[in-house]
Amino acid sequence: MKKILLSTLLLSLPFMSDAQQLFSTPDEAANAFAAAVADQNEARLAAVLGDDWRQFLPQEEVDPEAIARFNRDWAVKHEVVEQADVAHLNVGDHGWQLPIPIVKIATGWHFDMSAAQEEILTRAIGRNELSAIEAMHAYVDAQYDYRQRKQVYATRLISSEGQQDGLYWPVQPGETPSPLGPAFSPGEPGVGYHGYHFRIIQSDSAQGFALLAWPVEWQKTGVMSFMVNQDDRIYQADLGKETGKKAQAINTFAAAEPWQPVEP
Repeated sequence: MKKILLSTLLLSLPFMSDAQQLFSTPDEAANAFAAAVADQNEARLAAVLGDDWRQFLPQEEVDPEAIARFNRDWAVKHEVVEQADVAHLNVGDHGWQLPIPIVKIATGWHFDMSAAQEEILTRAIGRNELSAIEAMHAYVDAQYDYRQRKQVYATRLISSEGQQDGLYWPVQPGETPSPLGPAFSPGEPGVGYHGYHFRIIQSDSAQGFALLAWPVEWQKTGVMSFMVNQDDRIYQADLGKETGKKAQAINTFAAAEPWQPVEP
C-alpha cells in the first residue's frame, strides 16, 4: 500500500466527495484522520477526506518524515479548537494546524476539503517565498566564493557547457563543488525553483552584483518579487498581474518604490 503523502495536503486542492464520512463530533473526525495517518491506510484516509483527495497529491512530494513528524506531534499533544460550526485540529507543542477545517452540517461533522483550498494555497506561497529569499542569500555567498576563485563576479547562474563561467558547473567525484548548486536550473523549462524564476541583473555599484527573483505564476506559486545586491539586503515588491512582463523589463537593482526591504 502506498504511503500517505501527509506533507502534500499543504499543496493539494481537492474537492468534496459524496462518499466522504460524517462524524458525530469534530474530535471523532480528528481521531479518525490521525488513525488513518498512523496506519498509513490510504483507503481509510479516502473515507475520511473523500475519494478525490489522491488525484491532487503529486508523487514527487513524497515525504515520509512528514508522516512521522505528524505522528510524533499527535502523541505529544493534540486538540480540536471549536468555534460555532467550524473546528480545527492542532498538533504538537507549537500547535501546528491542519489546513483542512472540520465543519458541521445538518447530518454531522466532516473535513471540508473545498474550504481548505485558500489556506493550502497561502501556505504553499509562503513556503515558496521563504525558499526564494533563502536562495538569494545563497546566491550572494556563491558570488563571493566565485570571486575568491576567479577574481571576478560571475555573470551567469549556470556555466556554459564545459566552462566555469557561471556559479554552477557539474563536477566529478572528489572535485571541489561549484559555488552554487544546480537547483537554479530546473530540469523542466519554465517550472522555476520552488515556484520562482531567477535572473542576474546589474548592480547599483560598478563593483557589485545583483539578482532578481519573481514568481512563475503570480498568486499561484508566489506573490512577491525579490531583488538582492552585493550587500545581501533583500527587497520585495508585489508587481501585480503583469509580474512576468514587469520582471523581464528590470535590468538594474534599485532600492526604490515600489521595492521595500525584507525584514530580517
